[in-house]
Amino acid sequence: MTKKKRSRVTLEQVAKHAGVSRATASLVVRGSTAISKETREKVLKAMKELGYVYDRVAANLRSQRSSTVGLIITEIGNPFFSELLVGVHEALDKEGYTVILGTTFDSPEKQDALLSTMLEHRVGGVIISPVPGCSVDMVERLKQWEIPVVLIARELPSGEQFDYIGVDNVEGGRLATEHLIQQGHRRVAFLGGFSNSSVWRDRKQGYCEALEQAGIEIDESLFIQTFATRQGGMEAIKRVLQHPDPPTAVFCYNDVVAFGALLGLKEAGMIPGRDIAVVGFDNIQESALFHPPLTTVSAFPEQIGIHAADILHRRITGDTSEPKRLILKPELVVRESSSLNF
Repeated sequence: MTKKKRSRVTLEQVAKHAGVSRATASLVVRGSTAISKETREKVLKAMKELGYVYDRVAANLRSQRSSTVGLIITEIGNPFFSELLVGVHEALDKEGYTVILGTTFDSPEKQDALLSTMLEHRVGGVIISPVPGCSVDMVERLKQWEIPVVLIARELPSGEQFDYIGVDNVEGGRLATEHLIQQGHRRVAFLGGFSNSSVWRDRKQGYCEALEQAGIEIDESLFIQTFATRQGGMEAIKRVLQHPDPPTAVFCYNDVVAFGALLGLKEAGMIPGRDIAVVGFDNIQESALFHPPLTTVSAFPEQIGIHAADILHRRITGDTSEPKRLILKPELVVRESSSLNF
Protein backbone atom coordinates (compact mmCIF):
# COMPACT_ATOMS: atom_id res chain seq x y z
CA MET A 1 0.00 0.00 0.00
CA THR A 2 1.37 3.40 -0.99
CA LYS A 3 2.07 5.65 1.97
CA LYS A 4 0.08 8.88 1.81
CA LYS A 5 2.30 11.91 1.32
CA ARG A 6 2.26 14.22 4.33
CA SER A 7 0.71 17.62 3.53
CA ARG A 8 2.86 20.71 3.89
CA VAL A 9 2.47 22.60 7.18
CA THR A 10 1.13 26.10 6.61
CA LEU A 11 2.03 29.33 8.37
CA GLU A 12 -1.63 29.57 9.43
CA GLN A 13 -1.24 26.29 11.34
CA VAL A 14 1.98 27.53 12.97
CA ALA A 15 0.26 30.74 14.09
CA LYS A 16 -2.67 28.81 15.58
CA HIS A 17 -0.32 26.38 17.37
CA ALA A 18 1.67 29.29 18.83
CA GLY A 19 -1.44 31.28 19.78
CA VAL A 20 -0.55 34.31 17.66
CA SER A 21 -1.90 35.93 14.50
CA ARG A 22 -0.69 34.84 11.07
CA ALA A 23 0.76 38.33 10.55
CA THR A 24 2.87 37.96 13.71
CA ALA A 25 4.10 34.51 12.65
CA SER A 26 4.98 35.95 9.24
CA LEU A 27 7.07 38.70 10.85
CA VAL A 28 8.96 36.10 12.88
CA VAL A 29 9.89 33.90 9.90
CA ARG A 30 11.01 37.01 8.00
CA GLY A 31 13.36 37.96 10.83
CA SER A 32 11.62 41.18 11.90
CA THR A 33 13.07 42.89 14.98
CA ALA A 34 9.63 44.33 15.87
CA ILE A 35 8.59 41.10 17.63
CA SER A 36 9.29 40.45 21.31
CA LYS A 37 11.70 37.71 22.29
CA GLU A 38 8.94 35.74 24.06
CA THR A 39 6.64 35.81 21.03
CA ARG A 40 9.47 34.90 18.67
CA GLU A 41 10.40 31.89 20.81
CA LYS A 42 6.76 30.69 20.85
CA VAL A 43 6.54 30.85 17.07
CA LEU A 44 9.91 29.17 16.55
CA LYS A 45 8.90 26.41 18.96
CA ALA A 46 5.66 25.87 17.03
CA MET A 47 7.57 25.73 13.74
CA LYS A 48 9.88 23.07 15.14
CA GLU A 49 7.07 20.98 16.63
CA LEU A 50 5.01 21.05 13.44
CA GLY A 51 7.96 20.69 11.06
CA TYR A 52 7.24 23.93 9.25
CA VAL A 53 9.64 24.95 6.44
CA TYR A 54 9.56 28.54 5.20
CA ASP A 55 9.21 28.70 1.40
CA ARG A 56 11.29 31.83 0.85
CA VAL A 57 11.06 31.75 -2.96
CA ALA A 58 7.27 31.60 -2.86
CA ALA A 59 7.21 34.42 -0.33
CA ASN A 60 9.41 36.52 -2.57
CA LEU A 61 7.05 35.96 -5.51
CA ARG A 62 4.03 36.94 -3.42
CA SER A 63 5.63 40.14 -2.13
CA GLN A 64 7.35 41.00 -5.42
CA ARG A 65 10.42 41.74 -3.31
CA SER A 66 13.12 39.26 -2.41
CA SER A 67 14.26 38.97 1.19
CA THR A 68 17.40 37.15 0.03
CA VAL A 69 20.56 38.90 -1.13
CA GLY A 70 23.85 37.58 -2.47
CA LEU A 71 27.33 38.39 -1.17
CA ILE A 72 30.28 37.39 -3.34
CA ILE A 73 33.79 37.78 -1.94
CA THR A 74 37.26 36.51 -2.77
CA GLU A 75 37.69 34.15 0.17
CA ILE A 76 36.47 33.86 3.73
CA GLY A 77 40.01 32.93 4.86
CA ASN A 78 41.14 36.53 4.40
CA PRO A 79 40.19 38.32 7.66
CA PHE A 80 39.44 41.50 5.71
CA PHE A 81 36.44 39.77 4.14
CA SER A 82 35.47 38.07 7.40
CA GLU A 83 35.23 41.47 9.07
CA LEU A 84 33.40 42.90 6.05
CA LEU A 85 30.88 40.04 6.31
CA VAL A 86 30.19 41.01 9.94
CA GLY A 87 29.27 44.51 8.77
CA VAL A 88 26.97 43.22 6.01
CA HIS A 89 25.12 40.97 8.45
CA GLU A 90 24.91 43.69 11.07
CA ALA A 91 23.02 45.91 8.64
CA LEU A 92 20.93 43.34 6.73
CA ASP A 93 19.81 41.22 9.68
CA LYS A 94 17.96 44.23 11.06
CA GLU A 95 15.97 44.45 7.80
CA GLY A 96 15.03 40.75 7.77
CA TYR A 97 17.24 39.66 4.86
CA THR A 98 18.91 36.29 4.40
CA VAL A 99 22.43 36.41 2.92
CA ILE A 100 23.69 33.79 0.47
CA LEU A 101 27.50 33.80 0.62
CA GLY A 102 29.77 32.77 -2.24
CA THR A 103 33.56 32.79 -2.62
CA THR A 104 35.33 33.11 -5.96
CA PHE A 105 39.00 32.54 -5.04
CA ASP A 106 39.55 35.12 -7.81
CA SER A 107 38.25 32.75 -10.50
CA PRO A 108 36.10 34.38 -13.23
CA GLU A 109 34.42 31.03 -13.92
CA LYS A 110 33.52 30.59 -10.25
CA GLN A 111 32.20 34.15 -10.14
CA ASP A 112 29.96 33.55 -13.17
CA ALA A 113 28.63 30.31 -11.65
CA LEU A 114 27.87 32.01 -8.32
CA LEU A 115 26.03 34.89 -9.96
CA SER A 116 23.94 32.47 -12.04
CA THR A 117 23.06 30.44 -8.94
CA MET A 118 22.05 33.54 -7.03
CA LEU A 119 19.81 34.67 -9.86
CA GLU A 120 18.16 31.24 -9.88
CA HIS A 121 17.40 31.80 -6.20
CA ARG A 122 15.82 35.14 -7.13
CA VAL A 123 18.06 37.27 -4.93
CA GLY A 124 16.90 40.85 -4.59
CA GLY A 125 20.41 42.22 -5.09
CA VAL A 126 24.11 41.39 -4.91
CA ILE A 127 27.09 42.81 -3.04
CA ILE A 128 30.25 41.76 -4.85
CA SER A 129 34.01 42.17 -4.69
CA PRO A 130 34.71 41.38 -8.35
CA VAL A 131 37.61 39.19 -9.43
CA PRO A 132 40.56 41.06 -10.99
CA GLY A 133 40.45 41.58 -14.74
CA CYS A 134 36.66 41.40 -15.18
CA SER A 135 35.65 42.09 -18.78
CA VAL A 136 33.32 44.78 -20.08
CA ASP A 137 30.98 41.89 -21.04
CA MET A 138 30.66 41.09 -17.35
CA VAL A 139 29.56 44.65 -16.66
CA GLU A 140 26.94 44.45 -19.41
CA ARG A 141 25.57 41.18 -18.04
CA LEU A 142 25.19 42.67 -14.56
CA LYS A 143 23.24 45.57 -16.06
CA GLN A 144 20.94 43.23 -18.00
CA TRP A 145 19.98 41.30 -14.87
CA GLU A 146 18.19 44.39 -13.59
CA ILE A 147 18.82 43.79 -9.90
CA PRO A 148 20.76 46.14 -7.62
CA VAL A 149 24.52 45.47 -7.60
CA VAL A 150 26.87 47.09 -5.09
CA LEU A 151 30.62 46.82 -5.66
CA ILE A 152 32.93 46.61 -2.65
CA ALA A 153 36.72 46.94 -2.26
CA ARG A 154 37.43 46.44 -5.98
CA GLU A 155 36.13 48.27 -9.00
CA LEU A 156 35.05 47.15 -12.46
CA PRO A 157 35.80 48.61 -15.90
CA SER A 158 32.95 51.05 -16.57
CA GLY A 159 31.94 50.34 -12.98
CA GLU A 160 30.55 53.85 -12.56
CA GLN A 161 27.19 52.34 -13.51
CA PHE A 162 27.03 50.65 -10.10
CA ASP A 163 27.23 51.77 -6.49
CA TYR A 164 30.75 51.39 -5.08
CA ILE A 165 32.09 51.42 -1.53
CA GLY A 166 35.78 51.21 -0.75
CA VAL A 167 38.73 52.92 0.85
CA ASP A 168 40.98 55.49 -0.86
CA ASN A 169 43.72 53.06 -1.85
CA VAL A 170 45.90 55.71 -3.48
CA GLU A 171 45.90 57.79 -0.30
CA GLY A 172 46.50 54.67 1.78
CA GLY A 173 49.53 53.68 -0.28
CA ARG A 174 50.85 57.22 0.03
CA LEU A 175 50.38 57.27 3.82
CA ALA A 176 52.21 53.97 4.27
CA THR A 177 55.15 54.97 2.09
CA GLU A 178 55.44 58.49 3.51
CA HIS A 179 55.66 56.98 6.99
CA LEU A 180 58.58 54.77 5.93
CA ILE A 181 60.33 57.70 4.25
CA GLN A 182 59.89 59.76 7.42
CA GLN A 183 61.60 56.94 9.32
CA GLY A 184 64.64 57.51 7.08
CA HIS A 185 64.14 54.74 4.49
CA ARG A 186 65.17 55.36 0.88
CA ARG A 187 64.86 51.78 -0.41
CA VAL A 188 61.23 50.69 -0.02
CA ALA A 189 59.82 47.58 -1.71
CA PHE A 190 56.17 46.96 -2.60
CA LEU A 191 55.27 43.33 -1.90
CA GLY A 192 52.32 41.11 -2.85
CA GLY A 193 49.20 41.21 -4.99
CA PHE A 194 48.98 41.32 -8.77
CA SER A 195 48.86 44.19 -11.25
CA ASN A 196 45.54 43.06 -12.80
CA SER A 197 43.78 44.26 -9.62
CA SER A 198 42.49 47.84 -9.38
CA VAL A 199 43.41 47.80 -5.69
CA TRP A 200 47.04 46.84 -6.45
CA ARG A 201 47.33 49.58 -9.07
CA ASP A 202 45.90 52.23 -6.75
CA ARG A 203 48.10 51.28 -3.78
CA LYS A 204 51.14 51.20 -6.05
CA GLN A 205 50.21 54.64 -7.38
CA GLY A 206 50.17 56.05 -3.84
CA TYR A 207 53.51 54.35 -3.13
CA CYS A 208 55.06 55.86 -6.27
CA GLU A 209 53.66 59.34 -5.58
CA ALA A 210 55.20 59.33 -2.10
CA LEU A 211 58.61 58.32 -3.46
CA GLU A 212 58.48 60.93 -6.23
CA GLN A 213 57.45 63.64 -3.77
CA ALA A 214 60.50 62.78 -1.65
CA GLY A 215 62.81 62.82 -4.70
CA ILE A 216 63.46 59.07 -4.48
CA GLU A 217 63.91 57.20 -7.74
CA ILE A 218 61.38 54.41 -8.34
CA ASP A 219 63.07 51.02 -8.74
CA GLU A 220 60.67 48.61 -10.44
CA SER A 221 62.81 45.65 -9.39
CA LEU A 222 61.41 46.27 -5.91
CA PHE A 223 57.84 45.45 -7.07
CA ILE A 224 57.37 41.80 -6.10
CA GLN A 225 54.05 40.34 -7.25
CA THR A 226 52.72 37.25 -5.44
CA PHE A 227 49.43 35.85 -4.21
CA ALA A 228 47.97 37.99 -1.42
CA THR A 229 48.50 35.27 1.19
CA ARG A 230 50.94 34.57 4.04
CA GLN A 231 52.78 32.18 1.78
CA GLY A 232 52.91 34.87 -0.89
CA GLY A 233 54.34 37.30 1.66
CA MET A 234 57.03 34.81 2.69
CA GLU A 235 57.96 34.22 -0.95
CA ALA A 236 58.07 37.95 -1.66
CA ILE A 237 60.35 38.78 1.27
CA LYS A 238 62.71 35.93 0.38
CA ARG A 239 62.98 37.22 -3.18
CA VAL A 240 63.56 40.81 -2.15
CA LEU A 241 66.24 39.80 0.37
CA GLN A 242 68.18 38.24 -2.53
CA HIS A 243 68.21 41.58 -4.37
CA PRO A 244 71.76 42.94 -5.00
CA ASP A 245 70.69 46.13 -3.25
CA PRO A 246 67.95 45.00 -0.84
CA PRO A 247 65.45 47.42 0.67
CA THR A 248 65.45 48.60 4.26
CA ALA A 249 61.65 48.70 4.37
CA VAL A 250 58.68 47.01 2.72
CA PHE A 251 55.12 48.16 2.08
CA CYS A 252 52.85 45.14 1.71
CA TYR A 253 49.71 44.90 -0.41
CA ASN A 254 47.68 43.83 2.63
CA ASP A 255 48.10 42.68 6.23
CA VAL A 256 48.06 38.99 5.33
CA VAL A 257 51.04 39.51 2.98
CA ALA A 258 52.72 41.52 5.75
CA PHE A 259 52.29 38.63 8.21
CA GLY A 260 54.07 36.36 5.73
CA ALA A 261 56.84 38.94 5.32
CA LEU A 262 57.31 39.16 9.10
CA LEU A 263 57.53 35.37 9.35
CA GLY A 264 60.00 35.26 6.44
CA LEU A 265 62.22 37.85 8.10
CA LYS A 266 62.26 35.88 11.35
CA GLU A 267 63.10 32.72 9.41
CA ALA A 268 66.04 34.58 7.86
CA GLY A 269 67.29 35.52 11.34
CA MET A 270 66.27 39.16 11.02
CA ILE A 271 64.30 41.31 13.46
CA PRO A 272 61.26 43.00 11.85
CA GLY A 273 61.11 46.68 12.71
CA ARG A 274 64.82 46.87 13.40
CA ASP A 275 66.55 45.17 10.44
CA ILE A 276 63.72 45.83 7.97
CA ALA A 277 60.59 47.92 8.56
CA VAL A 278 57.25 46.41 7.53
CA VAL A 279 53.92 48.14 6.83
CA GLY A 280 50.66 46.40 5.86
CA PHE A 281 47.23 47.51 4.67
CA ASP A 282 43.71 46.83 6.08
CA ASN A 283 44.25 46.91 9.87
CA ILE A 284 42.49 43.60 10.46
CA GLN A 285 42.18 42.67 14.13
CA GLU A 286 45.16 40.29 14.06
CA SER A 287 47.53 43.10 13.08
CA ALA A 288 47.54 44.48 16.63
CA LEU A 289 48.17 41.01 18.11
CA PHE A 290 50.98 39.87 15.81
CA HIS A 291 54.60 39.93 17.01
CA PRO A 292 55.80 42.51 16.46
CA PRO A 293 52.50 44.43 16.22
CA LEU A 294 52.02 45.52 12.62
CA THR A 295 52.03 49.09 11.39
CA THR A 296 49.22 49.24 8.85
CA VAL A 297 46.63 51.38 7.08
CA SER A 298 43.03 51.07 8.28
CA ALA A 299 40.66 50.14 5.45
CA PHE A 300 37.61 49.75 7.74
CA PRO A 301 36.23 46.48 6.29
CA GLU A 302 33.31 46.28 8.72
CA GLN A 303 32.25 49.83 7.84
CA ILE A 304 32.46 49.00 4.13
CA GLY A 305 30.12 46.07 4.75
CA ILE A 306 27.63 48.19 6.69
CA HIS A 307 27.56 50.93 4.02
CA ALA A 308 27.22 48.39 1.18
CA ALA A 309 24.32 46.63 2.89
CA ASP A 310 22.57 49.92 3.62
CA ILE A 311 22.83 51.07 0.00
CA LEU A 312 21.66 47.68 -1.30
CA HIS A 313 18.61 47.74 0.99
CA ARG A 314 17.71 51.22 -0.23
CA ARG A 315 18.02 50.08 -3.86
CA ILE A 316 15.84 47.03 -3.25
CA THR A 317 13.18 49.20 -1.60
CA GLY A 318 12.98 51.64 -4.49
CA ASP A 319 15.90 54.11 -4.48
CA THR A 320 16.54 54.94 -8.15
CA SER A 321 18.96 57.84 -7.67
CA GLU A 322 22.29 58.04 -9.50
CA PRO A 323 24.94 55.43 -8.55
CA LYS A 324 26.72 56.31 -5.33
CA ARG A 325 30.48 56.27 -4.86
CA LEU A 326 31.49 56.18 -1.21
CA ILE A 327 35.24 56.37 -0.56
CA LEU A 328 36.38 56.00 3.05
CA LYS A 329 39.41 57.96 4.22
CA PRO A 330 42.25 55.61 5.30
CA GLU A 331 44.17 56.07 8.53
CA LEU A 332 47.75 55.09 9.34
CA VAL A 333 48.16 53.04 12.53
CA VAL A 334 51.81 53.07 13.66
CA ARG A 335 53.05 50.07 15.62
CA GLU A 336 56.33 48.33 16.36
CA SER A 337 56.95 46.70 12.97
CA SER A 338 58.03 50.00 11.36
CA SER A 339 58.81 52.61 13.95
CA LEU A 340 62.16 53.12 15.65
CA ASN A 341 60.35 55.04 18.41
CA PHE A 342 59.00 51.88 20.06
